[in-house]
Amino acid sequence: MARRQGHLKLGAFLHPSGHHIAAWRLSEAYAEAAVDFRHWTELARTAERGKFDMLFLADMTAMRNWPLERSSRVHTYVAGFEPITLLSALSAVTNHIGLVATATTTYNEPFHVARKFASLDHLSGGRAAWNLVTSTNIGEAFNFGREAHLEHDARYDRASEFARIVRGLWDSWDDDAFVRDKAEGRYFDPAKVHFLNHKGEHFSVRGPLNVPRSPQGRPVMVQAGTSEVGQELAAEVADVLFATSQTLDNGQKLCKSLKGRLERFGRDPDDIKVMPGLVPIIGESQQEADDKFDKLQSLVHPEVGLQLLGEMLGSVDLSAYPLDGPLPEITTTIGSHTALKLFTDMARRENLTIRQLYLRAVLRGHNVVRGTAQTIADHIENWFDNHAADGFNVMPPYLPGALDDFVDKVVPELQRRGLFRKEYEGTTLRENLGLRRPPSRHAAK
Repeated sequence: MARRQGHLKLGAFLHPSGHHIAAWRLSEAYAEAAVDFRHWTELARTAERGKFDMLFLADMTAMRNWPLERSSRVHTYVAGFEPITLLSALSAVTNHIGLVATATTTYNEPFHVARKFASLDHLSGGRAAWNLVTSTNIGEAFNFGREAHLEHDARYDRASEFARIVRGLWDSWDDDAFVRDKAEGRYFDPAKVHFLNHKGEHFSVRGPLNVPRSPQGRPVMVQAGTSEVGQELAAEVADVLFATSQTLDNGQKLCKSLKGRLERFGRDPDDIKVMPGLVPIIGESQQEADDKFDKLQSLVHPEVGLQLLGEMLGSVDLSAYPLDGPLPEITTTIGSHTALKLFTDMARRENLTIRQLYLRAVLRGHNVVRGTAQTIADHIENWFDNHAADGFNVMPPYLPGALDDFVDKVVPELQRRGLFRKEYEGTTLRENLGLRRPPSRHAAK
């Protein structure tokens, strides 16, 4: 196998106590992590010490829409910081790492999103990124005057228009628009400000944005949908695709499919980085890693596992089916098409019962790799060299220990193999990801 040129990219995707749904129950876990800024500061600095490209935060604008008895058993999306606020604070205690916040296009307005991320890009010196999502949690609809979500493709139609508006607003000002000429009494050059004047199916936005053009030209855009419409949106606007790929073959097919679409949008294959989720369970031996994973799995309450699986399938009630029987046939969803396909394919491919499947769902179907630092590095190298990924969004199953292990053990092994940087290449997230700074569309004209 020929070595692929260049370095892979790494994101640190963090939930307060870790990604495993039962992580907060570990004796060594910090259960108050969600609202302790010191905890987040330590995590960000650890990831920066490991030369990670970016720190990635998920978000929902509601609690999970679960019965309260079941909700009371989980730690994620219950009570925590709004991510742009948190990352703005973390920008002051870090220097290099990119800062990725999730904001939904379903229950936001484009002007708000454009303004907040442009501000974060200035505050951080060019390290901001927006993870564009469409909402699937019905609880979010209830918080914004709706009784149901838009249908899947309609959500993506809205998201596509939303993204185009945000990108247009980020080009409201030329890079040299603000002359601030005291002698002349001229603060900005009127010829270098641009009104968007957008009128579309979902939005009417005049502009201009009242934030100067950002250090990166525009913040990095991350997108997670891998359905047909999700890939089309990513090919048009995304700089990073956060993927859920279970096998090397699936990863290769996704990379080929996505990058094959870019030319239609005037883009090159290197203009987008595909970064699947990776859950590393790291031990000094294979047995130690297996024991760590088994301990986490043993803490999953059956009600939580069943409810989470039903949510991943699109708010499906599985309570009437035996836990040790097969998954029933599910053909439609109000949720993520990617998640529905992932779990139904997994159940058929491996002949899994509902109980076995919900134990996979506790990490939302992302690739779990157990073993020594060398084993984890082997997996990363194999996917990178075989063009199944440009890097990985690392999802520590528990914190802070699993992030510490990755930084102290796996990163040095990747560096020894020449797969990962030893120092940051640039000052902005785009520079470190190897992405060009986009010119303003007005300057291009």
